[in-house]
Amino acid sequence: MDADVIVVGAGLSGLVAAREAYRAGLRTIILDQEGPQDLGGQAWWSFGGLFLVNSPEQRRLGVKDSFELAWQDWQGSAQWDRLEGEHPEDSWAARWGRAYVEWAASEKREWLRELGIELTPMVGWAERGDLSATGHGNSVPRFHVPWGTGTGVVAPFISAAHDAVESGRTTIKHRHRVDELITENGAVVGVRGSVLVPSTGDRGVSSSREATGEFELRAGAVIVASGGIGGNHELVRKHWPERLGTPPRDMVTGVPAYVDGRMIDITADAGARLVNQDRMWHYTEGIKNWSPVWPGHAIRILPGPSPLWIDALGRRLPAPGLPGHDTLGTLKLLRTLPGLAEHDHSWFIVTSRIAAKEFALSGSEQNPDLTNRDKKLLMKTRLGKGAPGPVQAFIDRGADFVTADSVAALVGKMNALTDTPLLNAAEVAEVIRARDAEFENPFSKDAQAMSVHNSRRYLGDKLTRTTKPHKLLDDAAGPLVGIRLHVLTRKTLGGVQTDLNSRALAPDGTPIPGLYAVGEVAGFGGGGVHGYNALEGTFLGGCLFSGRAAGRAVASSQHQ
Repeated sequence: MDADVIVVGAGLSGLVAAREAYRAGLRTIILDQEGPQDLGGQAWWSFGGLFLVNSPEQRRLGVKDSFELAWQDWQGSAQWDRLEGEHPEDSWAARWGRAYVEWAASEKREWLRELGIELTPMVGWAERGDLSATGHGNSVPRFHVPWGTGTGVVAPFISAAHDAVESGRTTIKHRHRVDELITENGAVVGVRGSVLVPSTGDRGVSSSREATGEFELRAGAVIVASGGIGGNHELVRKHWPERLGTPPRDMVTGVPAYVDGRMIDITADAGARLVNQDRMWHYTEGIKNWSPVWPGHAIRILPGPSPLWIDALGRRLPAPGLPGHDTLGTLKLLRTLPGLAEHDHSWFIVTSRIAAKEFALSGSEQNPDLTNRDKKLLMKTRLGKGAPGPVQAFIDRGADFVTADSVAALVGKMNALTDTPLLNAAEVAEVIRARDAEFENPFSKDAQAMSVHNSRRYLGDKLTRTTKPHKLLDDAAGPLVGIRLHVLTRKTLGGVQTDLNSRALAPDGTPIPGLYAVGEVAGFGGGGVHGYNALEGTFLGGCLFSGRAAGRAVASSQHQ
């Protein structure tokens, strides 16, 4: 054998699995189709949020959380409904879900600390839900932000990989694209693939797929850690679920082009069972990057609760289409409400005051204060006046942003961004007037107004994420800002079905000897740990948890 274990993919889940393997003394080869500049994969670009339950950070902010509440939220969000039959698609997913929440409520934080991953005092309230106690959403803030954002989460595993290479225990082969898993006598025993031409571009930039040769490597185990389908719109449309209406004709992309999903079918060709491929996680608040890195590069606005959200025809979105509440619930509204199927965009309308405090941007590069661990800049941008620099850059340069001092002028500029002027200024003004009337008092019958007041009761949001309630037509809070929003492709919630050791399962439910799958290619564990909906802060955590399980399982099996 060329190694004890081969890891296919040098993203977060692959690096975590490799770390566990070489710490156990196994000879390890890491293969990746990209160059060394992309070590760490998509996680490097992420905001880095981590889902934790009943943490010291939560308690300091007055948040009372528990495993029982978190598990209630997870089940209400997952809504696993494929539990019948001889080998149900959700059988292992539900077990993964409970195991993950137990981990998040127990040893996860200490494990992160031992790795050197430090958390900021900030705990965000992401994915606030569908406004029901037992339905989708986080009942309390659980989105813990690490120092360094995604780069800070990936850094210990990149460092460990480099150390293992220097010690001679690990080899990293960049520009090695796996095209086939080698199976013999029902077991996976290695990989075959193509050696691609060297790539010297910047991180995230699309690389050549020209091959200069072939390779074959053999090992006692193969761990597939190749990511999802978010960079491949063809696959996104192929698996788009009917429950979300029709896929948009035009989407923007929240991940580099190498997130192409090609290893999913290659793993299936080796005998692995694919489940829940119609479950996916895309955002409705995508904005085109004014300084793109990869094709269709877009950023997601992580909104506070105050923006007015209207559809392409100028109608206010009904609940649960509230900012920061229900990602897929909002996507369903935008793809199924009457008259919207032919339109691929929606709009935020905010005051400059709301934009300054309530708009955060996904991505490590969009948060230099947190990514660079600059506490002085953090205080200035999160607690000071005015919009953070990256947000202001989008307001000034972004193709999807317009500003004006009146509703009529704003709507005119908004209409100029679309092929057909769809908005009527008088109708939009009436929507704004009705919204503003609900902010006359510190109480309301309006779901969004109630959410804003609720958010202000949480200290973390009051300090950094929610403005003092005010009317959009308050001149002192202006000018008005309109933002065109696109559907942004991101995460894959289904994939290779695995047991709790990350072993890939065959259609009959038995483990395939020598084959493991981790991270997004396995639906972040079990072929669907999130079910239909994610609670946010759970994607990187799924990479950590499933990668750790695979590495430890391979080490255990090879030491027997």
